[in-house]
Amino acid sequence: MLLYHGPVRPALGTLLWLASCAAPSIAPEGPGPFRLHPDNPHYFLFRGRPTVLVTSGEHYGAVLNLDFDYVKYLDTLAADGLNHTRLFAGTYREIPGSFGITDNTLAPEPGRFACPWARSGQTYDLLRWDDAYFARLKDFMAQASKRGVVVEVNLWCPNYNSDKKDLLWKASPLHATNNVNAVGACAGNEVYTLKDADLTTVQEMTTRKIVRELNAFDNLYFEICNEPYFEGVTIEWQHHIADVIVDAEKDLPNKHLISQNIANGRAQVGNPHPAVSIFNFHYCVPPDAVAMNYRLDKPIGENETGFRGREDVLYRTEGWDFILAGGAVYNNLDYSFTTKCADGTFLAYASPGGGSPSFRRQMKVLKDFIHSFDFVRMRPDRGVIKGGVPDGMQAWALVETGRQYALYVHPTLGKGKPSPAREARVEILLEAPAGDYAVEWINPLTGSVDKKGSTTTTGALTLRSPPFTEDVAIRVVRR
Repeated sequence: MLLYHGPVRPALGTLLWLASCAAPSIAPEGPGPFRLHPDNPHYFLFRGRPTVLVTSGEHYGAVLNLDFDYVKYLDTLAADGLNHTRLFAGTYREIPGSFGITDNTLAPEPGRFACPWARSGQTYDLLRWDDAYFARLKDFMAQASKRGVVVEVNLWCPNYNSDKKDLLWKASPLHATNNVNAVGACAGNEVYTLKDADLTTVQEMTTRKIVRELNAFDNLYFEICNEPYFEGVTIEWQHHIADVIVDAEKDLPNKHLISQNIANGRAQVGNPHPAVSIFNFHYCVPPDAVAMNYRLDKPIGENETGFRGREDVLYRTEGWDFILAGGAVYNNLDYSFTTKCADGTFLAYASPGGGSPSFRRQMKVLKDFIHSFDFVRMRPDRGVIKGGVPDGMQAWALVETGRQYALYVHPTLGKGKPSPAREARVEILLEAPAGDYAVEWINPLTGSVDKKGSTTTTGALTLRSPPFTEDVAIRVVRR
């Protein structure tokens, strides 16, 4: 039974009504919220512009960690020319030492954790909201909006049990020992399964509350659950939360996109929920998930990376590969952001990934490169590359036949430490209709144009590169 600390326990329907009765702010005038591009739903439209999301962001604790200066963080993203961040909604937390992450922003110090539920003494009351938390959440969204940053608001996350001690589940406000409502007296792998009616009620209430509070903002989409392929999260529960999001917004001014996190690596999506518009993957090297799910006509994203080392080239090539394969979201997990260094300048980390100011500048090169094209008209097509890619290298192509070609070439990299960079050249044979084309060779490390020229073809272009070390991008546009 869902226990209520007052004299009368409201019925379930009353609880759900109370959770959603606060009227949201009126949506600002404008072109509508972040949404799918009407001409090519593999991509986005944001404030009237075709958009691909590219970033290198903190470990999702910007709001739930009261010691994190999110204004400084968002200033850094804006100054670095990036347009995206991922945010956990405070329904999940980590503890210092989790996953070997140095100064983990998802692991606030004692007494510095903010979440949707109000505290009652040393425990939480799941039937009362923490107004200060929601004020902080909305201020974060407003600050991100001013800087043109689109936020993925991740609603839920499994409580990982990698140490077999359920430490993260036992630290959760939803665990029965941490709330006054006697909710959550179950195993950690049963939290997101619909088995416990009272726990599901709290999850519904909280989802509705967050969705309603954020309805006025145009710079967000909702992700149902981070990594639901761990700890027993069921597809029925995920679809139920998607239904709750849709129902919560049905009478509100704005309708926001919904994302589902599908797999680590790759998987083919089967029987997708009709309300899900974005399909996100983690650690997708190579970017096979894009081609496997391109038929869905929806954006495919890679919204978490890491565990390959910390060298920039690993995550730079990963991002370029994913976007040139037709992906629409790339979010590198950047461990240089900590509570003490919200400007992303901490480099003495021992975390299982990368990130740095120099890497973020490289991600801006990728973002600027893809946005220099009319990419809404383009499709991934490696078949236009008819030769010139030597053994040990790979190439990707995004194409509008006869008009524009975005190409990217780099040595094949594994998951370990990359081999020392060596100078290379390639001579790409590109299939293209007869015409005159302008060609630029771009350095993905610096954004500089290392070589440019023009060429005429009657059916194929020979593209001779300047010398490069780690990777090279090519812009080919019909004149």
